[in-house]
Amino acid sequence: MAGNSIGTLFQLTTFGESHGEALGGIIEGCPSGVVIDFDFIKKELKRRKPGQSKIVTQRKEADEVEFYSGIFEGKTTGTPIGFVVKNTNQKSKDYDHIKDVYRPSHADFTYDEKYGERDYRGGGRSSARETVCRVVAGAIAKLFLTDIKITAYTSGVGEIQLTKKDPIDFNEIENNIVRCPNANLASKMESLITSVKKEGDSLGGIISCVIENVPTGLGEPVFDKLHANLGKAMLSINAVKGFEYGSGFEGSKMRGSEHNDAFTSSKKTTTNYSGGIQGGISNGMPIYFNVAFKPVATLIQKQTTINNKGETVEMQGKGRHDPCVVPRAVPIVEAMAALVLADFILLQRRFNS
Repeated sequence: MAGNSIGTLFQLTTFGESHGEALGGIIEGCPSGVVIDFDFIKKELKRRKPGQSKIVTQRKEADEVEFYSGIFEGKTTGTPIGFVVKNTNQKSKDYDHIKDVYRPSHADFTYDEKYGERDYRGGGRSSARETVCRVVAGAIAKLFLTDIKITAYTSGVGEIQLTKKDPIDFNEIENNIVRCPNANLASKMESLITSVKKEGDSLGGIISCVIENVPTGLGEPVFDKLHANLGKAMLSINAVKGFEYGSGFEGSKMRGSEHNDAFTSSKKTTTNYSGGIQGGISNGMPIYFNVAFKPVATLIQKQTTINNKGETVEMQGKGRHDPCVVPRAVPIVEAMAALVLADFILLQRRFNS
């Protein structure tokens, strides 16, 4: 299987399956001397881990990371950072009934077609549990980025969406279980998720992200545009169906005279429809983007599908699943953004040297 790595200089390679012994990763290219705050990494993992609230999967995993290399006396050494997060609460028997069945909108069919084999326990390599590795690496990338601030939050769950008229408070994000910066809408989102969960159904949603204090000059102007790599990183996250930055699709409804970001003498712009990126390169303004997540594919409802013999069968999801992945995906979005920015920071240093 190819495609297990992301990044050019600051590179993450992950391994492991949802119901295997462990998941893990190797981070290459992290500069030496980065002070590692283990409590911060633990906090980031806690934001993603299962079982954290009543509206997420009740799989109980401590998600404790073990580092095996690349860190000495609390600092990075510049050598590859190897780490593992062990699985401790697998219930593989919950998946015996779909051993030969292709679940609707899962990777079961495509994995079988491509590889001729698949690990049906929790989806194996296609499981969102792989993202625990991204959060570990993203936390280290954040520690390297120091001055850059990355803030993601839930801006939509189902039909409940934050609008420009709704006040937002970033301090509110971690004060509610849906991670919405508006307490009133957070309560409505929580109620909706709870209701849909009782029906054995699922919901999608939107995560918005703002990146502040980004230096100018990050990104390459042709194929490695900053927004292109951010888009690739976000679209690599399980269940993501869309990515837009700056004015996004709404910008297509505007006229150029309205959409253009005029510069001031301070080299800032009066508006920021560009989303902090022009010509694929950061311009120093805040970067902002939205990531759309589909409804979770596993339903505790009966569905019609086929088995590996092509026969029509009826199946029903079992086990522990998120009715909506969005609240737990907020730190994943931040982690992937951090990995992309760390990579471009190092590429820019090489360019300037």
